[in-house]
Amino acid sequence: MQNNDAKFRRNNFDVANAVNVTDPASVGDAVESIFLNLFPSARVSTLRNAMNHITQLYRGEHRGYAACDTGYHDLQHIMDVTLACARLMDGYERSQKSGEGLGEELFIFGILLALFHDSGYLRKRGSEDDRQGAEFTPIHVSRSAELLKKYMQGVGLGNLAETAAQVVHYTGYEVPVDRILVPSPAYRAIGNLVASADILAQMADRCYLEKCYGRLYTEFVLGGIAIKRDAQGNEQVIFASPQDLVIKTPGFYRIAKKRMDETLHGAYRYVEKHFNGQNLYLEAVEKNILFAEYVIAHNADIGMLQRIPPQTPGSDQASPETDDKKQQVEDRRKRTGDRRQNTAERYPDLDDRRQNTSDRRRDTSSKK
Repeated sequence: MQNNDAKFRRNNFDVANAVNVTDPASVGDAVESIFLNLFPSARVSTLRNAMNHITQLYRGEHRGYAACDTGYHDLQHIMDVTLACARLMDGYERSQKSGEGLGEELFIFGILLALFHDSGYLRKRGSEDDRQGAEFTPIHVSRSAELLKKYMQGVGLGNLAETAAQVVHYTGYEVPVDRILVPSPAYRAIGNLVASADILAQMADRCYLEKCYGRLYTEFVLGGIAIKRDAQGNEQVIFASPQDLVIKTPGFYRIAKKRMDETLHGAYRYVEKHFNGQNLYLEAVEKNILFAEYVIAHNADIGMLQRIPPQTPGSDQASPETDDKKQQVEDRRKRTGDRRQNTAERYPDLDDRRQNTSDRRRDTSSKK
């Protein structure tokens, strides 16, 4: 797949600027196209039904669950990860010898994992009406596993349900990867691919930094991630503010990159086979991290984060500091111009930084 002809990537589009990742129908079409290119005689009904089901869940159209209220871990994130997962599995499949790939059934298995991997943030109607989805952050993968298992048992995939409930833990931190039990190496490969897609897709989002500031920090507060307590009840501040979260994002990237290289065995590289040698996801991540470093170097001026993320169910759950950021953005636009115009001249020294900064992908991988 080639890059879209549009000059600048749109905020609601994927890294190739080709698929609207806020539109499940568009993502579904793209995933089905990849699937059918690999398996021309396959039926797409299982994929299509799963896509429709997860969309209804996140939109609150399922009688048992309220609409998504997590603005960061929203439907766009699910669609973005699912598309990335399909591309990674496509690259993996095309890299294997004949007869040694995943095959049709396990491709579907991987897509189901991607669709359901964060469904544990969704709240059950009635019993969890007074809760917020982000409160389940520490156990959301286990909740996702239960929802995924129940769905698979109900659609004739019960033979894979228990394994799916194990492999989905590759996307989280509740169970160490080396303790996840799987029946064969193929399932480890899928776990590595889905977990890599989860990291790449969110960090390659064109509005990643804006979402960290305006949405993810709120979830971290509600989920007990921003401030933790030790065994003696003493508070440990991990992220003091939305700004602090942005400041610490490059450090998180180094940790995430090491996880992808070592724990997930470099599975992210398979997308290069899909993109004919390019890794558009890693390139987009690098741009985001470079800009984060640039912001930090300029006194962590949050007014520089001027992109406007697409609106989704849950995106109204923003940090109290978000209103302050709006004023900071307007103040900066008056001083230096509007970043939304995408003119490189707005940040001339950033252009120099891009030319002179060494490739962190190589630097980080060498620090094992």
